[in-house]
Order: sequence, then structure tokens, then C-alpha cells
Amino acid sequence: MVAVAILAAGRGTRMKSDLPKVLHSLAGRSLVERVIDSCQLLEPDKKIVIIGYQGVKIQQELSHLDGLEFVTQTEQLGTGHAVQQLIPYLQDYQGDLLVLNGDAPLLRKITLHQLVKTHQQSGNAATLLTAHLPNPQGYGRVFCDRNNLVSQIIEDRDCTPAQKQNRRVNAGIYCFKWQKLAQVLPQLSTNNDQKEYYLTEVVGYLDQVMAVDVADHLEITGINDRQQLSTAYNILQTRIKDYWMKAGVMMIQPETITIDETVQLEPDVIIEPQTHIRGHTLIATGSHIGPGSLIDNSKIASNVTVLYSVVNNSEVAENTTVGPYAHLRGAAKVGANCRIGNFVEIKKSSLGDNTNAAHLSYLGDATLGDRVNIGAGTITANYDGIRKHQTIIGSGTKTGSNSVMVAPLTLGENVTVAAGSVVTKDVPPDALVIARARQKEIPDWQQNSKQ
Repeated sequence: MVAVAILAAGRGTRMKSDLPKVLHSLAGRSLVERVIDSCQLLEPDKKIVIIGYQGVKIQQELSHLDGLEFVTQTEQLGTGHAVQQLIPYLQDYQGDLLVLNGDAPLLRKITLHQLVKTHQQSGNAATLLTAHLPNPQGYGRVFCDRNNLVSQIIEDRDCTPAQKQNRRVNAGIYCFKWQKLAQVLPQLSTNNDQKEYYLTEVVGYLDQVMAVDVADHLEITGINDRQQLSTAYNILQTRIKDYWMKAGVMMIQPETITIDETVQLEPDVIIEPQTHIRGHTLIATGSHIGPGSLIDNSKIASNVTVLYSVVNNSEVAENTTVGPYAHLRGAAKVGANCRIGNFVEIKKSSLGDNTNAAHLSYLGDATLGDRVNIGAGTITANYDGIRKHQTIIGSGTKTGSNSVMVAPLTLGENVTVAAGSVVTKDVPPDALVIARARQKEIPDWQQNSKQ
């Protein structure tokens, strides 16, 4: 049995923000949500988040996650004090307690699984996650014997010069036998510079405390300010991009590319420089994205090209070309073998297969059939000042340059709209519609004007 307690009560004043530190976003998810996710392999019996500053907001932000319990730490008096708040809630609990920090979002699932496994197999009263840092300055040092049994933890400021040569540091991640921990928690004191209750103090009261070294010291990176948040983002991006490149995705200048952890990519996708892929996006094999494109919460089918364009909450079918400088948004759906060209915006519209809008057009709240050709400068005037209205354009229809479709409007199949037309009434199939003023010529206009 394993219960997980996540310390998330602090404000995080060094973030210089009214938002609780643990709710700051890292690659599409909050810090605390990432910490919760890192426990997945453990399948814990209890998941407890210890909250304090703006606790109600934290609860609201995590309401979409199942199985969470919240315990309030009214005063933030240190890590030991936070865990003391669990005593009434775990009074009859007989299992192990894993204590995590809500601002340590880079822990791998396998790392925590290995920590708990070692703890349980060794019969430890407590097991600490530790790391060997190239520069351990500022971190508490952990001293162990040859069997990794912990003898003491000494804060950096209290270490002698010889002790400071020890590069093994405390990551602040612990697994305890809860019943043994509960017995010693009341013994914690505030005999330190900060006058706080430190959880590290319990090490001196428990028998058989073991250290488990993490293979990658970057996993224990904590977030205290914006600079560290940026550093964590870079670490996470390196992980994500390395994973996808090993899975067969080609990235050109990956240091200029960002990809959210929630993105799914298939082999033989090519991602060009200055491209950013976010949210729950899926990009299928053979697609070529970028340079200079943003794809967010969208589905891109196979062999699609997106060049210098933005695709947001939309779908693009196979063999379609988007861009340069196109914008798809608001649940736009573009069919197969289409061309969406220069400076075309598509909003909340559906386009059939083999349909083209090559340049300088706006299609909003429209439904287009197959083989439609949208001439340059065509727009659907979908807003009457109060409501949005639909435009329906049948298969095989062609619009001339600078045409305006004033919704609500239906054009039948195989309609031809003359250039410069403003169409305000429905048009039957196979018709030519000309909706513009007749051209008038006045001879000798320049001479008469001068007179």
C-alpha cells in the first residue's frame, strides 16, 4: 500500500506572481499536475495534496483529476509541519507514504517506482531520493555508509570544507513507513535559522534510512523563480525532442522548436525551424511542418504541408497544403488534396476534398463541398452585427476574385460567381451569378473635367 502526499501549500514569492507557484505552467501542464502524473506507475491508494495559499484555486484547477484528496496547511511552517497535517487523516493507515514537492515537475515515473520498490524490498523506515550534483552548493549533503544507509544530513551552511566535497544531495523526496513516521512527527523542533519544522529532522529518529541515487540529477530540479522555470522547460524540451527523434521524427535545428508533452507524432514527420506544436495535437506520417508554424490542439493527417501558418483547434486531411501565412481556427476542417494558400483565414468552416482557396480570402461559418475553387479576395460575410450566419457552397462551384457571399446564403453545385459580385440571395445549381453594377463609360471625361 502506498499513499502519496504532495506539498503544495506555499505561495512561491520568488515567482513574483499572485498565482500559486505550483499552478504555473510547464509545457502545457501545471507543475503540480506534472508531479501528480509522475506517480502513475505506483497506482497509489491515496493521493493527497497539501494546500495553503489560494488552496481553493488549486482545488479548482485540479478538479478534472480523479481520486485527489486535499488537506489544508493553514500556516506554512516548513515541510515537517506540512506532513504533520496528515496525522488525523492517516490515523489508521498501515502502508507507506511517498512525500513529493509540488514544485519538482521533472521526476520520471520509473524513478519514483524504483524508489518505492527499494524502500519496500529493503524494509526501510525511510528512503530518500538523492542525487550527485556537479555543483552542490546550497544543497543539504547526505552522508551514507557503503550500503547507502544514511548516517546524517547536513545543511550546506553547516558543512565543514571537507564535508562540502560530498556531492550527494537531498532531493526532498521521501518514502516512509507511515506508522513509524507518525510516531516521530510530534518530536520535530524549530531549532534552526528559519524557525520551521523540517522533515529532514526525522532521519535522526528513525532506524534504517536509505538513500537511492537518481541516475539523472536534472530530475530533481525544483522551481523557485522564473529563471528556474525556464531552465526546467529547456530540460523537458530536450527530453521530448530526443524521444521523438529516436522514434523517427526529423527535426531541423531542434533547438528552435518546441513541442508539448501531449503532442503525438508519427515517423517520417519533418519539423522545420521556428515551429511550435502544442496541446493535444496529432501529426501523421509524411507531413512537413514549418518553418515558422504554430500547430495547437489540431489533427494533421499524412503528407500535409504547413508553411509559415497557424492551425488552431482544427483538422487537415491528407495531401493538403496550408500556407504560407494561412490561419485555420475555431474547429475548421479541411478535406484531402486541398490548397489553402497565402493569407487565407478559415474559421469554423468545413471544406470538402480537392477544394482550393489559394489567396487573400476569409471563409467563416461556411460549408464547402468538393472541388470548390475560391477566387482571390473572396469572403463570406457571416456577421450581421448581432449573429453569425452560415454560407453553404455546393461542390464544383467557383467564385471570381473579390466576391462577397452575404450570409445566410446557399450556392448550389457547379455555380459560377462572376468576379466582384456581392451575392445576397440563394443561387440554384449550374447557374452563373453576376451581382455587380453594370459598367458605365463616360467619353472625354478628363477633358470635360478640366473645362
